[in-house]
Amino acid sequence: MDETTKKLQVAVVQAAPVLFNREATVDKACRLLAEAAKTGAGLVLFPEAYIPVYPRGLTFGTVIGSRSPSGRRVWQRYWEESIDVPGPDTERLGAAAAKAGVYLAIGVIERDSSTSRGTLFCTLLYFGPDGSLLGLHRKLKPTAAERLVWGEGDGSTLTAIDTEYGKIGGLICWENYMPLARMSMYSKGVDIYLAPTADHREVWQSTLRHIALEGRCYVLGCNQFVTKDMYPKDLQELHEMASQPDIMCRGGSAIVSPMGKVLAGPLFDEEGILTAELDMAAVARGKFDFDVVGHYARPDVFQLIVNEAPQYSVVKKSV
Repeated sequence: MDETTKKLQVAVVQAAPVLFNREATVDKACRLLAEAAKTGAGLVLFPEAYIPVYPRGLTFGTVIGSRSPSGRRVWQRYWEESIDVPGPDTERLGAAAAKAGVYLAIGVIERDSSTSRGTLFCTLLYFGPDGSLLGLHRKLKPTAAERLVWGEGDGSTLTAIDTEYGKIGGLICWENYMPLARMSMYSKGVDIYLAPTADHREVWQSTLRHIALEGRCYVLGCNQFVTKDMYPKDLQELHEMASQPDIMCRGGSAIVSPMGKVLAGPLFDEEGILTAELDMAAVARGKFDFDVVGHYARPDVFQLIVNEAPQYSVVKKSV
């Protein structure tokens, strides 16, 4: 059967991690993955920075011109609870995906394991139903204060995964406001566009629907539901939470069709798993009158050049 005639059940998991606890969060992710698989889902998406935490509300003791000792200790804890890719935690996640027999995409904070190990990346990992780590995407541009704690990815991780249902790929949070980044993903023929995020505003829903209409693809938006009392009581700088609302992140996960119709969600103010059946033939039908990188493009007027080569700060050469 041609992939465009296939149907795929998908699940979006809106949940909080066990904040600043990598091992417990991996446990929770594996449990929720199994729960989502019981719905018949063949693809399961978790939010941005699910392991170990999206550190909403924290300053890490940083103001322009100085960093505090206690803020450095918060950073140390964040670094220690982040994951190596590949590593023991990716092996556990892969095993859980294999046991469930599903494709898994999950947001993590990744320690740089190839150079100094002193940099963290906001990363989206892709696992296959055989448990293999199929690829990853590192966020190209952290937003605002995220730049204090996360490095920038490069074009080598603008990843799209071939599956029997079509191509799966996407961008993280406000990368989806970058028109050229979106175009780079559309050019890869993405049929199921993943948009894990930390944006819980209602206006974010317009972005998910716009991407669906622009790319004529299914869009899976996924966010966390987090409350202030979930933060560990022994966290340095916890006093910074005093001014924060009780609900730190409302969620807003949703599933949208290639014609911009909301198939599930948005889900606000609670944890939950959204599901929908994707008719992959709808992608082809949607592109009948609009293919943003195909017949609706004007390459004689506009062209995009994408550098997908890995970028290294130190290049070793033999004399």
